[in-house]
Amino acid sequence: MRIVGIEGTAWAASAALYDTETDAVVIESDPYLPDSGGIHPREAAEHMGTAIPAVVSTILEHAAETGDGDGLDVDAVAFSRGPGLGPCLRIVGTAARSLAQTLSVPLVGVNHMVAHLEIGRHQSGFDSPVCLNASGANAHLLGYHNGRYRLLGETMDTGVGNALDKFTRHLDWAHPGGPKVEARAKAGDYYDLPYVVKGMDFSFSGIMSAAKDAVDDGVPVEDVCAGLQETIFGMLTEVAERALSLTGTDELVLGGGVGQNARLREMLASMCEQRGADFYAPDPRFLRDNAGMIAVLGAKMYAAGDTLDVADSAVDPNFRPDEVAVTWRGEAESVVRDPAASQTIRGAEATVTFERDRVVKRRVPKAYRHPALDDRLRAERTRAEARLTSAARRVGVPTPVVYDVDPREGTLVFEYVGDDDLAVALAADRCRAVGRHLATIHDAGFVHGDPTTRNVRVGDERTYLVDFGLGYHTGHVEDYAMDLHVFKQSVAGTADDAAPLLDAFESGYAAVGREAVRRRLREIEGRGRYQ
Repeated sequence: MRIVGIEGTAWAASAALYDTETDAVVIESDPYLPDSGGIHPREAAEHMGTAIPAVVSTILEHAAETGDGDGLDVDAVAFSRGPGLGPCLRIVGTAARSLAQTLSVPLVGVNHMVAHLEIGRHQSGFDSPVCLNASGANAHLLGYHNGRYRLLGETMDTGVGNALDKFTRHLDWAHPGGPKVEARAKAGDYYDLPYVVKGMDFSFSGIMSAAKDAVDDGVPVEDVCAGLQETIFGMLTEVAERALSLTGTDELVLGGGVGQNARLREMLASMCEQRGADFYAPDPRFLRDNAGMIAVLGAKMYAAGDTLDVADSAVDPNFRPDEVAVTWRGEAESVVRDPAASQTIRGAEATVTFERDRVVKRRVPKAYRHPALDDRLRAERTRAEARLTSAARRVGVPTPVVYDVDPREGTLVFEYVGDDDLAVALAADRCRAVGRHLATIHDAGFVHGDPTTRNVRVGDERTYLVDFGLGYHTGHVEDYAMDLHVFKQSVAGTADDAAPLLDAFESGYAAVGREAVRRRLREIEGRGRYQ
């Protein structure tokens, strides 16, 4: 089988030919590089208008030279339907429809972000990995469960590549900014910047503002670039490890153009080695936007009969990966592994050892993080966990008693509570209790910060909140709503039948909590990156 792929979501006008028999991919690309600033949609579309026909023509010439017989020997045409810039996508869609009709072959519409994931899964041979997509306009974690790629975590504001570009535009550096930050960081010393992780979600806006201010205040730009890389990529690596811990899988793949950064790949590889997981990053040509990944996923979709009529092939600039019905994989496959507890649990941050009457938790040093950042986070989170665990208990929320705390070593000793994690015993009554507990601590003026199914313990009669390390005192309704969002995301990404569990959770919160928080949750869920 031979598939032609066409890509042009933003800046890379690209075409490819994929041969399933030899697993060979030939890619032709013509990137758009703006003279100044970031990507200009009108200029990018003008580039696509001339570059797409040229790269497609080159690939068709290759197909004619290597095909069997007199024809091109092409079985289908695959194209990026989205997400991306609307004017660019429409040019790609028009080219794909015209080519498919000219060749009298089926048309396959591919989600660009799922293609980033699938090329890594295809080349690695992994069964069902967590995927970290780190690209210009996007940054999120995905895992396959119940017939779709489920969103495990994502940016709360801008994509990672766009965030770096905003910083470099402030310095009047040419696009793209990521490689320039990487080059300058090699000569810099670590500079401390805000670090924002909420469960498996994260935010870059505060970091970018602080980085711009630091440069304006005279901090050497090389030091700021070093701090940017260590902070942003440390956040991405941490949330990737949280996703591995939540799902129980031991496979991670990287996708997206920012994945070409050597320091990010180094961090992810170090994290996986430290926790005994496998990591795979595709070749750089498959990390940046390219038609090869479109053709490879297009072949899988075509083999599954997942093709489009021309009348139904409209592009979608907001085409989210969790909207894609995954027809080319079995519904029994899943990123979720058996989360049954043993005498020692390896979480995202710490090892937890269960003794007869107590639990010893130690935040282990993270080899992937800069030592200064790692020491600060381990100490801050250990103190916060001890303080907020006790604060929740004082307002009536079941939590373990804190017996001892050592911030320097990152160690806590707790009362042994519960029989299992909630992940093992998901039930509506337990989720309802979590809703009530979160409403209670919000009313007391603080958040949990990471209320996933792995951070709830269940016993015969009681449901306990544990692991308050990401919690903090706050009066902002947005922070309370994010707690709800994090819990719902963890359930939706791992449960077999999430709807009744989420209904019970919200009803529990509504019985105690403020309606304003639930209204803000709807706003969060309605934002572009959550839809």
